[in-house]
Amino acid sequence: MSVPRRNVLLGAGGAVLTGLAGGGIGYAIGHDGGEAGPATQAAAPAGDPKYRSRPDLRTLPDVTITTAANGTVAGSIFLTPASGAGLWGPLIVDETGSPVWFRKVPDPATVAIDLKAQRYRNRPVLTWWEGTIGGTGGQGVGQGEFVVADQQYREITRVRAAGTEQADQHDLVLTPRNTALFWIYDPIPYDLRPVGGPADGVLHEGVIQEIDIATGRRVFEWRSSEHVALDESYAPLPQGESAHLPYDYFHANSVGLAADGNIIISARHTWTVYKIDRRSGDVVWRIGGKKSDFRVDDRTRFSWQHDFRQRRDGSYGLFDNGAGITKEKEFSRGVVFKVDEAARRTTFVAEHVHPEKLSAPTQGSFRELADGGSFIGWGQMPHFTEHNADGSVRLAGHLPPDNQSYRAYKAEWTGEPRDQPAMGVRVDGGSVIVSASWNGHTGVARWRARWGTQPGALAGGAVEQVRTGFETTLTVPGIPEYVVTEALDASGKVLGASSAIPVRV
Repeated sequence: MSVPRRNVLLGAGGAVLTGLAGGGIGYAIGHDGGEAGPATQAAAPAGDPKYRSRPDLRTLPDVTITTAANGTVAGSIFLTPASGAGLWGPLIVDETGSPVWFRKVPDPATVAIDLKAQRYRNRPVLTWWEGTIGGTGGQGVGQGEFVVADQQYREITRVRAAGTEQADQHDLVLTPRNTALFWIYDPIPYDLRPVGGPADGVLHEGVIQEIDIATGRRVFEWRSSEHVALDESYAPLPQGESAHLPYDYFHANSVGLAADGNIIISARHTWTVYKIDRRSGDVVWRIGGKKSDFRVDDRTRFSWQHDFRQRRDGSYGLFDNGAGITKEKEFSRGVVFKVDEAARRTTFVAEHVHPEKLSAPTQGSFRELADGGSFIGWGQMPHFTEHNADGSVRLAGHLPPDNQSYRAYKAEWTGEPRDQPAMGVRVDGGSVIVSASWNGHTGVARWRARWGTQPGALAGGAVEQVRTGFETTLTVPGIPEYVVTEALDASGKVLGASSAIPVRV
């Protein structure tokens, strides 16, 4: 079965085989299911590619690991790098910073946000958001939809908002009952005179939708304007010529489930986190901000925050930016605190700080790991860190300075793409250097190159090499007519093979 062009070049795995042709680089587009595909020639990109087996990934940003101590939890790191270079998309890397899988955002979308591993129908999936981001006052507001992909990187479905609106990028939670919780930023006509604005103003309200994924049916909706007054906001009104632009008074940026099944959310512009009754929509409580239902201890106090979650022991954690429209703290942090609902008070537990005391005015994430440690994405600052339970850093890394990743996560992931491995070859003196990769496959332990006089008669010899990062190189002695690469697992089983391609001098 052949693969549509979009799926080959931009989709799961992206089977691109490259070979030397008259001194240039040629592409052989593989077929789905591991069949050998015909080779076709194309012009070589200018300059040396980052990966000879995947020259289309030449501008994929480098991920640098600066701290790698013992005791990290098993898993891959999930990022959505964005920069002026234009190669945006979901990216998984290992603990060395080497790419595991990347997919470029397909047109007409311009941005990918919030790649993470979740479960749907009790099976592991990847989810991320695709769309465009705009907004007023430097605050990102998204219009797009969520992608759900399986372990073979095949798109299962897209989660879209019910009605005429589009989904915002700030969060997606797949629930055990196979529904999706996410935000919509809905601009509605609103009388802003009580807070000093025009009578015919526009309000950006935060709307939670819960959608049945299989049918697209809306099963729950919550609107901030019905429960949260404008006087809770710390955000200034648009002024002057911008007075009729939407007033982003709430700026929702996370949604999740509490242990009791109710919904917990974060609103950046009210400096408040909320628990919402999942049946009635009533606000059960507020923590932080101008109308807190709890006495918040000084060490817990937060502002311009992101990513509010309940942890396994019942405590709560969030990414306290401490900076945004104003700067309230010198540096951002992940903070953990306990909530005593009977006494209506919070108690500080721990904080997690970057060694460089980073301040992130926008974005960010803070998640608990399986051993009680935590993983932090530093949002606007292109860094991520893994922490022990006491806050000490056991892994740290970063994207290039001109990049950022809205969030960063760590989780175990097994990927088995259906396409072929990719191969690049070049002649070096009297040998052929073979470059092999398989975008997204997590089971490859070794690579083998075989060669011969015909594609179906590769009996000239074979060499093997332990996998070394995203791309592994093997040296073939002499200059054979055809070469093929095979991906092997730890037991030596062949997981997949590239097309056999000719070597031409």
